[in-house]
Amino acid sequence: MAKIEPVKDQQTVTRNWESVRPLIAGVTVKPVPTLQDERGELVEVYRQDWGVMDAPLFAIHQVGIRPKKIKGWSLHLDNDDRLFVSLGFLRIALFDNRTDSPTYRLLNILALSERNRALVVVPRGVYHAIENIGEGEAVMISMPTSPFDYEDPDKYRLPIKNDLIPFAFEEIQGW
Repeated sequence: MAKIEPVKDQQTVTRNWESVRPLIAGVTVKPVPTLQDERGELVEVYRQDWGVMDAPLFAIHQVGIRPKKIKGWSLHLDNDDRLFVSLGFLRIALFDNRTDSPTYRLLNILALSERNRALVVVPRGVYHAIENIGEGEAVMISMPTSPFDYEDPDKYRLPIKNDLIPFAFEEIQGW
């Protein structure tokens, strides 16, 4: 029987709890604290003085994702996505397929939840997929940088399993 050797964990955060993994160029993750008292809680979804959104707000959508379901892979060519995780437990996968990007072919995996809320800016040209890894419905707020064009949607899709993106949702363990 072969001897199994333990594998040492690699550093994932600094002592200030900042990720050491590089983000895709143009991606911003703005952690947002939840304020609680005996009556309930309050969380800011967006503030102009955060400096993470240069484009105006054209629309705000609430998106629900059922347990164990995945939305994506999709990308926009004319619009940036601004996503705020509000309720539930989500895994957001981002893949940079922009050939002119300094982070071309970089993959980012983010785990966000109602306990770890954040506003995530996904630049145009970056594929993204979102998986509900919790037991209940997950809710996020979407604030695109341009209005939806019903006659000519700025949305391009790939199947969840494809040969372009080096990621398989079912393969991540240890969450």
